[in-house]
Parts: sequence; C-alpha cells; structure tokens
Amino acid sequence: MPFLDKIQRWAGQRPHDTAVLIAGRRLDWVGLRDAAAGLVAESKSVTTLCEANSVDFAVKFAAAVAGSRQCAVLDPEWPASLQEDIARRVEACAVPSPVSPDDELADGPLDAGFLIGLTSGTTSVPKAFTRSRRSWQESFDASIEFFGLRKDDVTLAPGPLAASLNLYALAECLYAGSEFQTLETFDVGDVHAAITHDRVTRLVLVPTMLRMLSERGMTGCVDASNIRTIICAGSKLDARTLEAARRWAPNATIYEYYGASELSFVSGLGLAPGQPATAGGSGIGRPFPGVEVRILEDDGAPVPDGGYGNICVRSGMVSNGYLWGDDGEALRSFGDWYTVGDQGYLADGELHILGRRADMILTAGRNVYPHEVELAVAAVPGVAAAVAAGMPDDLRGQRVVAGVLPSHGGLTATQLRAGLEDILSRHKRPLQYYLLAELPVTDRGKVSRNLLLEWISARDPRVRCLAG
Repeated sequence: MPFLDKIQRWAGQRPHDTAVLIAGRRLDWVGLRDAAAGLVAESKSVTTLCEANSVDFAVKFAAAVAGSRQCAVLDPEWPASLQEDIARRVEACAVPSPVSPDDELADGPLDAGFLIGLTSGTTSVPKAFTRSRRSWQESFDASIEFFGLRKDDVTLAPGPLAASLNLYALAECLYAGSEFQTLETFDVGDVHAAITHDRVTRLVLVPTMLRMLSERGMTGCVDASNIRTIICAGSKLDARTLEAARRWAPNATIYEYYGASELSFVSGLGLAPGQPATAGGSGIGRPFPGVEVRILEDDGAPVPDGGYGNICVRSGMVSNGYLWGDDGEALRSFGDWYTVGDQGYLADGELHILGRRADMILTAGRNVYPHEVELAVAAVPGVAAAVAAGMPDDLRGQRVVAGVLPSHGGLTATQLRAGLEDILSRHKRPLQYYLLAELPVTDRGKVSRNLLLEWISARDPRVRCLAG
C-alpha cells in the first residue's frame, strides 16, 4: 500500500484531524478521502498531472493512482510545448491497465508501476522512469524509521509538489497519518508565518531555502524552537548554512541524505542538537534501513577497500527502470546492484560521495571531483559556500576554478590558497577563484556548476575574478 489504504484508515480513526494544509486551504482526513474518491471514476488509466501547489493537487494525485492507475507529475513551470511533448510520450510509452468507473479509492497491486517519475537528463527532455507501489511502501517504512516521523508531527515542505522531494514528503505524510503543509510558492515570510502559527515541527527542503530561512529568521527574531526535524536534500550542507540552522532551530535534529529518484534513499546522517559537526567532510552517513551499499568498478568487480568507484545499491526501493531517456549510463545494474553513476568510497561503514562521473574534471591527466573541492573550499574561514567546475584549458584540458560566497568581510585568492594547503591535494586546488554575489542556483534551488561557468564566460556582474 503506498498511501490510499492508509488514507482510508486515518479517515476512519481521525476523520476531522488535518490531513493537508496547502496555500491556506485545509482538508481533514475524511474530506481528503471523499474528495479523492469522487474523482476516481473519471480518472484515466494513465494521468499526466500538471498542477501548481494546491489542495486540488493532493486530491487529484490520490485519485490518479487508485487501483491499477498510473500518474506522471509534470512541472507547471515547464513551457507548454514541453508539457505537451511529455504528455504525448507518457501516453505512447506507458502500458495502460484496465480500470473501471466502479473502482474505489484503494491501492492496487504492489508490484505494478503506479508513478511515472521525471528527472532531468543530458537533453532538454526529462527522462521518465517508473516506480512500483511496493518500492514506495518500502521507502516510506525506511524513511519514517530513519527520520523518526511521528503522527503528531506537522511537516512543511515549501517547494513545488512537482519536485520529487516534496511529492514524496506529501505521500510519506499521508502514509504515516501525519499532517502535511506547503505553500503556493516559496516565500520566506510565509514559511516563517507557518512556523509561528501553524504548529510546524518538521521541515523538508533544499539547503538554499534553509539558509534563507535561518539567516532571515534570526534577523527577524522568528522563533523556530518548536522545529524538531530538518531534512535537507539536493546537496551537502555547507558550514555557514549548518551553523545558521542550528542557531535558528536549536532543538532540531538536522538530517542530510544521499539518494536518487531512481534509487530512492541510500544513506544518511542526522546531527542532533549540540552534536559537533565536521566541516569539509565528504561523508554522508550509513545506509538506510533495508539498503546495502557496495563500491564497484565499471565492469562490476569489487573495488579494493578504501578505493573509489561506482556507488552501487541493493534494496527493494529501486525503481523499475526507464520508459524513455535511458542512455545505458543513467541507471546501470550489475546483477541486483544498481548505480546512477555517482562516484564514492566506503570508510568504516560510512559512505563518502565524490560526485557524478559526468561532473568530473580531467586536468593534466588527473581526475578531480568538484564536490570534493567544494567541501574543502567551504571549510576555509571566511567562506560561506563554494562552487567548483572545470573550464577549458589549452595546456591541461581543463582547469579547476571555484566560485566563493563570502561569509563576512573580504576574501583574497591568497587566503583561499593558504587555507587549502593542508586539506586538499595540490592538483585538486583551484587555479582561479571568483567572488560570488549570490550562489548560481536553478529555479528548484539547486546549485548549478554549469550556471557558474556561464556567468564567468558572460562576465556576469554576479561573479568577479579574485586577485592575489
């Protein structure tokens, strides 16, 4: 059961407790059940749902996965032409299952595909993969155990529901019988108001959102002492964001995790209140419940202890594969071990991530992972965050460059070079540094290395070369 049978249970046990509060509209459990049940008869075998954040989204999504139905969630911010293209592809590629107008709001076969996920690829057309109900049920059980989600928690995921992070948070709360909240669009003031007035105890968001909320929350004296869980995904937390979050929400356990849409959860760690943090590390915790991790070579052979290679996963949470967009590298398997191409290593049972092979910088014949450079640069005093990338270089092939966002005062390239002497190998150190007025982020709040390179090439005023 992904979550529909659970909605029926909560509607019977706690009919008038809040199930969802989205953009100011509230639905209790019985209201959510009845509204979704009323749409099941008109829901097609395969639905493409393209809806902004709203209570209607939650209702339509529940109805669209009832019985043996399947649903693809499209981003309403995509151009109309792309939305139409994806809808056509879904209709052509998805194998429809028989549905009846008499179907009820209930979960279908566990091993059947029900969610068609869309993730960015190497082209402008997102790749599409499918997930079974069983894989989501196992993911729910693992994340609820790992993050300690309780029925009395109130989760706020302030990003777009079309993004997998927030869509999963919605479904996880419906499964757990825990209240879910989001906003029409992300706004710092509206999030602060929800935390102050709507009993929010749990945040699910990306690091850039957490930084803004924390820093402005402290400036505006917004009390976040009631927050007991913060879950961050998308990129590793930098030292400045982590410190700001701990000061703003002093009673929160702050979780980071590694996963992928195609793999679900892989590993994670939680930093309890008062627990010291290790700055600049590449570790991302131990495997989630029910997950095994190995590091394998490109031919599937085990990597010697301590060596790096493909992060490979064996679990019941892995997706069923792609409907389209699979180039043979996006999701590879070695028997029952799967990888999306992320590189890393294991040390004392903890997984360390180096980054995607596609992001790797080849400089003077040596491999450099920008993620490793970013963590090291961000650990230098005076640096709030860093972004590393490889620029074309006639001599080296590529040269390592880094954009830095200062935490306070001025920074020089000399200071940065001195700060890296004992924490980063010489061939991995950036040859050029750029001062950033803001982080280069996508509309989803994820830091973009390609955008940094575009800024540098275009002499964008948000980036300036650092001397000396």
